[in-house]
Formats: sequence, structure tokens, C-alpha cells
Amino acid sequence: MKFVVEEIKELLRKGAYRKMRRLDRPQASRTVIGGKECVLLSSNNYLGLTEHPEVKEAAKLAVDSWGTGSGGSRLITGNYALHEDMEQAIACFKRTEGAITFGSGYTANFGVIQALVNRGDVVLSDELNHSSIVDGCRLSRAEVKIYRHKDMEHLEKILGQTKEYRRRLIVTDGVFSMDGDLAPLPDIVKLAGQYDAFVMVDDAHGTGVLGRSGAGTAEHFGLEDKVQVQMGTLSKALGSAGAFVAGTRELIEYLRNKTRSFIYSTAPAPAAIGAALAALRLVERQPEIREQLWKNARYLRTGLKNLGYQVPYEDSPIIPVLIGHAAKTMQLAQALLEAGVFAPGIRPPTVPEGTCRIRATVMAIHSRDDLDQALSAFDRAGRKAGVI
Repeated sequence: MKFVVEEIKELLRKGAYRKMRRLDRPQASRTVIGGKECVLLSSNNYLGLTEHPEVKEAAKLAVDSWGTGSGGSRLITGNYALHEDMEQAIACFKRTEGAITFGSGYTANFGVIQALVNRGDVVLSDELNHSSIVDGCRLSRAEVKIYRHKDMEHLEKILGQTKEYRRRLIVTDGVFSMDGDLAPLPDIVKLAGQYDAFVMVDDAHGTGVLGRSGAGTAEHFGLEDKVQVQMGTLSKALGSAGAFVAGTRELIEYLRNKTRSFIYSTAPAPAAIGAALAALRLVERQPEIREQLWKNARYLRTGLKNLGYQVPYEDSPIIPVLIGHAAKTMQLAQALLEAGVFAPGIRPPTVPEGTCRIRATVMAIHSRDDLDQALSAFDRAGRKAGVI
């Protein structure tokens, strides 16, 4: 396959070749990359629960009780009592009638969208939605209409032009993963009501982080009963692996019967479910963990602004440090790594041309010393790269 070699050469020529960095320690506030200890500023482990003793112990207990794997799909042999306990806990957490779990956020999104809409339907999708939403829309065979990022006038215009479709689904990230900004959910819900549409929110980066109890973006805006389809992940703030969708009892029953990525996938491993269940209980029981996350986010964001960096949003623990030029961004990322901070550069096609950035994320377990070291590194690396 000669084309594979040629494509790799082209990626290298364009500066778009991606390579993985090996971590030699867990996702704590500091890790080891290439033999060098670094402050970790790139993890979605927002609450630091991957290393929490209760979460780790719950994973071990789940293996002892249920084994290492689920052995089959939920509709064959993989439906353990543990999975049902997890779904009941999620429904209680999200204040919905039911929930359904998936192996990953990606399979949840593209499977659920395909189950909800088909030919004769239309999906209205924010232009900066996650790629799993994009792929789900493409594979659904529904008509797909893209509205400009958070542009409610544009969304309403499209809604007015699509009245002839059987079903109209508005789908949006709750927290956009590269910018950290929030969807204007109150406006989206209002428009959906006016134009007989329904709403799906991907709350991967909001679950465990936003809202008075950490239940996510819908709770943050007081719209728990207005968002028909609430998706979230177990792999970010909840420190495990997998995903879920929460909604009415009828919705969950429908998805169990219609979602191919649920029907034909082996059930999530017991260790992942046990860990996520323990993490969920911690979120509910210890709001101070979430409060510390927000303190750390404010501290780092303010420090970066004071250094002269462009940090546009203040909605979440995702802190985009906008640089613009790809080469400068990657130069800064390398300088940061040399200074003991791992915060990788983000380039197209992940973000639009001209918006390259360092995507910094904080965790509740970062100490003030960790964040001060990071700010000192951003100061030195930024001057070295010529971006401040």
C-alpha cells in the first residue's frame, strides 16, 4: 500500500503528523514523559479521581466480584447487576427516569444519533461539535444542517427553513472541548420548543464539573427537564471509561432496541463500571473536590492572562491559550515540555485554521506549587517561542 507511505510523508511535510507521548506514571497532577517529570496540564481527569483510593478500590472489588470482562453484549450475557446499578445511579444523578451505558462517548454519540433520526429527518448541529457527533450525523442518513458556532439567529433561520421534515434534532456539545465555552442552552431549548424540535446535549466535559451538584450543563442552566437526550462520559471527571445517555423511560427503552452501537457491542468491563459508580458517589458526597477544581481554573487562567496570553473563555476548566500559527504553537508546546509542563499544541483539523492553541486543562488535585511552576514555564517558554 504505497499510498500509506505517501500520505505519511505529506503529513510530515505539512507539519500535521501526530505522534503519541508515552506516560510512565498515572494521570496525577504530575507525570513522567520521556523520563522527565512534568506538571500534567492536558488531562480530562478534571477531579483527579483516577487516582482516588475509593475509586481504585471499587475497580478492584468489581473485578473480584464480576471478573475482568463482561463476556458479551448487554442483550446476550453481558447484563450484570453492576451495569443496572450504574444506570440507576446515573438516572438519579441526572434526575431522569432512566439511563443506558455505552463503551465510549464516541460509540454513544454516533449510535444514538443514528437511532433517533433517519431519512426524512434533519439534524441541526453546531459547527464546532465533537467529531463523534459529526460522524453520527453523517451516518444517520438524515439531512444535516450546520449552524454557526453558538449563533442562535442562524439556528432559528435553519429551523424556519426545515418545517417539512418528519423529525428535527438539535445536537450540541454542552462544553465545547477545544474552547471550553458553553452552549447557549437556554436559547437552544427555547427555539426547540417554538419549532417542534428536540435537543441532544453531549455533556462529556460538563458531567461532574458543572451544576450545583455536578450533574452537568443542563443542571447549570436549570434545564434538567427540558433536554430530551443527555449524553455524558464516565471517562473524564468520573475518572473511568465509558459513557451514558439519560432521559425518559421510553427513550431508554427505545435506545436499547434501536442503537446498533449498544446492541452489537460487548458491555463495559466491570472494573470500569465499578470505578465510575464510586466516582459518581464521590461527586455527590464531596462537592469540595469540584470547588477546588474551579479555584485552580481561576488561578491558572488569571495567571496566563497576566502574562499576556490570549485566553478567551472562562466557562470551564478547559483553558484555550490562543496562538494562531501552527508552527509557533508547536514550538511553544515543545518549550513547555522542556520546562517541565505537558500541555500539547492543538492544530487543524482539530481546530479551524488560524486558531491553533495550547489546550490547558486543570485538575482539582493540582497544588498551588504545580500551577506556579506551570505559569513560570509559560512565561519562559512564551518568550523563547516569541508569542508573548
